[in-house]
Amino acid sequence: MENKKNKVIAVSYRLYTNDENGRHLVEETKLAQPFSFISGFGIALDKFEEVVTATPQGDEFSILLTKDEAYGDYKEEFVLDLDRETFSINGHFDHEHIYKDAIVPLQNEQGDRFNGRVLEVGEEKVKIDLNHPLAGETLLFEGRVLENRAATEDEVNRLVKHLAGGCGGQCGEGCGDCEGHDHHHDGCGCGCGHCH
Repeated sequence: MENKKNKVIAVSYRLYTNDENGRHLVEETKLAQPFSFISGFGIALDKFEEVVTATPQGDEFSILLTKDEAYGDYKEEFVLDLDRETFSINGHFDHEHIYKDAIVPLQNEQGDRFNGRVLEVGEEKVKIDLNHPLAGETLLFEGRVLENRAATEDEVNRLVKHLAGGCGGQCGEGCGDCEGHDHHHDGCGCGCGHCH
């Protein structure tokens, strides 16, 4: 059986939500800026990674992910009311970055980083949604594998350094391991499900 770890994968795709009302386009990569990652590091959604690493370079793919294979159920308990002081700098509320629909980087006591979406800014509280924007959705990826090859030792080492926080960039910046993909909520695209 072919080793599917430490492969450089580059794909172009269209991502749709798929429900009883049909398909709805969520995002589309550009050929000049494909979604790129190295397999085996938990960067992409598991089933997405499994299918694209098994797909030869140049071939097309179609991947349907249930909500459980994608981002799980939408959970009301992931919607929090946080004190406005949490978002204050030197005693002043951060109006520049905290507003309705803003995506805000957060960190918990364990040092885990994640994004939240501002639902409402009140006089005393800020309502934040920590659910992934595609939680509760069935997803359909349709695209083509542009690159599928073994990663070099240097590429793997750069990714390991990046994941350990040694690049100074965010996903899509600095290291080039998840590069060139613009996405409204995570900087890596939806296939890159664990970059959140």
